[in-house]
Amino acid sequence: MAKSRALKGRIRSVQNTRKITRTMELVSASKLKRATDRVVAARPYTKALTEVIADLVTPELVERFPLLRRPATPDKGGPARAAVLLITSNRGLAGGFNSNLIKEARRRIEALERAGYTVDLHAVGKKGIGYFRYLGRTLASQRLDIGDKPTAEHAAELVAGPMAAFEAGELGVFEIVAARFQSAISTPPVTVTVLPIAPPEAAKAGPRPDFILKPAADAILEQLLPLYVRNLAYRALVETAAGEHGARRSAMKNATDNAGEIIQILTRTYNRQRQAAITQEIAEIVGGASALQG
Repeated sequence: MAKSRALKGRIRSVQNTRKITRTMELVSASKLKRATDRVVAARPYTKALTEVIADLVTPELVERFPLLRRPATPDKGGPARAAVLLITSNRGLAGGFNSNLIKEARRRIEALERAGYTVDLHAVGKKGIGYFRYLGRTLASQRLDIGDKPTAEHAAELVAGPMAAFEAGELGVFEIVAARFQSAISTPPVTVTVLPIAPPEAAKAGPRPDFILKPAADAILEQLLPLYVRNLAYRALVETAAGEHGARRSAMKNATDNAGEIIQILTRTYNRQRQAAITQEIAEIVGGASALQG
């Protein structure tokens, strides 16, 4: 009977766990819809901004704007500093979502250090911050307050420092490591080179449209280029937030399904033990009755 009581306790424990994981799955599914809407809403703006810059950028203007100018590498006398912004979540229980982002950040940091850069690491999210604190790495900045509802103001605050350092010639490259939201089950980590700004492909070849611009192209680019950098950071924030909810929903669904399988196995084991105990009791009763008759 002791084993039966232990099995019943395990069954109740797994059932309670399944209720929790099922609830978390439903919550993540609800948040995923809103996060996906933010991603979809941001894409047309990004596309339009990219097209405008592609129409305006010329080789002459590239040399006039520090954000477009590609500095020399450290071995050729260029800036020796680089910056990497890692975006993770504040919460776990999302499968390998955060660990994959951290692996990608480590890969990029090691690659930049091999190229001769000293890397300033900026981190958003408790998981990334905690990991690199554990390694003893000093963080250039850290943010825990953004969460899964990022705003354009958050993006502007994150890129302000690296952008100013790049314009001043103190920074050679600025990259963002974040998730790319492809679907609810596909959110691979990616590295986006934010600075220097690579002119869109449309600006490199083909006939250029004949626009009459007012103000001039350089005045427009002066406003658009910082906006483009902030938009890249905002896209990274909203796509990582959507990726987090998608990964957590998938992880919690798998946990719920696994809990159901464990409950089935434990229930079968409990029923077999109970049936064996009942059979043994019947055999003892029959044996006792036979002994009394004999």
